[in-house]
Amino acid sequence: MITLYLKQLNKIIRNADVKLFDDLGSDDILWIDLLNPTIKEQKAVENFMDINLQSRQQVEEIESSSKYSETENAIICNSNFFIPNPDSFTIEPVSFIVAEGVLVSVRTDEFRTFTESAKRLQMNYRAYATGYHLLILILEVRIDFDADLVEAQAKKIAVLSKDMSQNEHIDKETLKKISHLQESTMLIRENIFDRQRILSGILRSERFPTDIYPKLQLMIKDVNSLINHADFSSERLDYMQDTALGLINIEQSNVTKIFTVAALFFMPPTMIASIYGMNFESIHELQWQYGYYYALALMVGVSVATYFFFHWKKWL
Repeated sequence: MITLYLKQLNKIIRNADVKLFDDLGSDDILWIDLLNPTIKEQKAVENFMDINLQSRQQVEEIESSSKYSETENAIICNSNFFIPNPDSFTIEPVSFIVAEGVLVSVRTDEFRTFTESAKRLQMNYRAYATGYHLLILILEVRIDFDADLVEAQAKKIAVLSKDMSQNEHIDKETLKKISHLQESTMLIRENIFDRQRILSGILRSERFPTDIYPKLQLMIKDVNSLINHADFSSERLDYMQDTALGLINIEQSNVTKIFTVAALFFMPPTMIASIYGMNFESIHELQWQYGYYYALALMVGVSVATYFFFHWKKWL
């Protein structure tokens, strides 16, 4: 599907027919938004703008040059966008190309970022006179949503940390939750780094209008603060994981200690019972009338003595 944002009269053409390009010029269009475009639609945009759209493989590459690059007649930006799910995130790549002052975006899914950017564009159309301004607008909105993700992640971590402090026992589910939050935090952090690389590339460029660069400085500061916040969340999760593992080790040590003490507690009586169970003729107590009671009393006495010894050593 093609959505055209025209420069005149704040006009938006949704699900536009490719034949419209025959009647329009690049000076008439501000933004061409492609959502799950067909091959016919891609070819029409490429011919109209005299550009080559990025393939999904090119968009997903992680090299810095693939995130931001400039050609003779176009600026290319590739970025990953998050779609929040109840338990995780879905990552979808988005490609941006600015040529002749027109922004071309290619995406495969609906994003709140694009919806919010379109609303801001309609509310203040004059503030976004070129595709360069629109690209900065979309990145700015995306950074705001990234900040919401980081804040929501921090709240989840705080809730889990409070639950850990209130519960006496740490189970496997808690470790799984910590591991899941670590994975999510890592993805968010990588996503913010992705945004940082694009902004750095734009800041080094000389093709963008001069009025954009002051806003870029503020956006880079915001991104750096989000990275610091994500790093803090990651360190907090590492601390929580170490604490959970330490508590689990203590619980396991206590269980091992109980079995060890119990084994040592019954060892002397077992030795006495083994000695008197040998049935050798030289064991005088075998023929003694009170030998059985003597052996029982001896085992009880040794057990009591062992108990008091352990208690004196504070092993119990």
